[in-house]
Amino acid sequence: MNSFPRSIIAAGLLGVLGALNTRAQIDTVQTIAPGVYFHQGDLRRGHSNNGWIVLEDYVLVIEANFPSGAKVVMPKIKDTSAKPVRFAFNTHHHGDHAYGSQIWADAGVTIVSSQGALDETKSAETGYYGGAPGRWEDAAKRRPDVAESKLKPPSLVFPREMAFDDGKRRVELKWLGVAHTKGDGFVWLPKEKILFTGDACVNGAHNYLGDATVTEWIKTLEAAKKLGAEKVVPGHGPMGGPEVLVDQQAYFVELTRRLQAMVTAKKSPAAVKAALPGVATELKVMANIARFVPGSLTAHAEKIFVELGGAAFPK
Repeated sequence: MNSFPRSIIAAGLLGVLGALNTRAQIDTVQTIAPGVYFHQGDLRRGHSNNGWIVLEDYVLVIEANFPSGAKVVMPKIKDTSAKPVRFAFNTHHHGDHAYGSQIWADAGVTIVSSQGALDETKSAETGYYGGAPGRWEDAAKRRPDVAESKLKPPSLVFPREMAFDDGKRRVELKWLGVAHTKGDGFVWLPKEKILFTGDACVNGAHNYLGDATVTEWIKTLEAAKKLGAEKVVPGHGPMGGPEVLVDQQAYFVELTRRLQAMVTAKKSPAAVKAALPGVATELKVMANIARFVPGSLTAHAEKIFVELGGAAFPK
């Protein structure tokens, strides 16, 4: 009877164990540094990752999450510190990062974002601002937790940078440029060299490009790399080291390079779309970026192709 080589069996076991370990981290509190915590959200429930930082007199939370995600993480924060949560920073305006804001506000928490994220909120949440129904109303049709809550835009905003500093710990909120959205914010702890990225960097096939400008995103990731983070906490997926930023950027660079070649060759949208399975195969053999390649490249490739001067793909 034929048998598999031991190397293949070992590799398979390692893959299974790695997947189990990653899943075991979901909805658990991980200590990154004293007083700095990470909570990996459950994507099956649409939840983003959360972080929180304990300062001298209060706690700063990173991401309001969806309302149900906020309710998951709130008691876990209380388990790590008796200090009150005073601020919740939303890295951007998307629902899985910001729609839980009312839950926090009802608990006395001030919602913070970049000015760009507030501007994006105003453009997306037209129902709240007196126009036609917007994204919130659409989400409420699909998610009971959203339907049971209400939209709460940020009330404290900054153009490019603001900081919390209690004399012992400094936390810098930064807007480094357009990326996943026009308003993406980062949280940088210079002493601990920890960077929370929101969805400007994810760890896995979790990228959504609907509000992105990928050519600018690549530049923004370069600026983020220059901070010198030793620990990177993404918006989705497990945390890691500086390689997470490097690999996220490399995925966009490699995909953009291939699409630019097709634009230069004047390939039709239909021809580009037909070529995508081969492009995906090429990207998946690149070990550092394989985890970023989605099941279908169509949405990512179409967005970048149009950015580069091409037209939308045929349906």
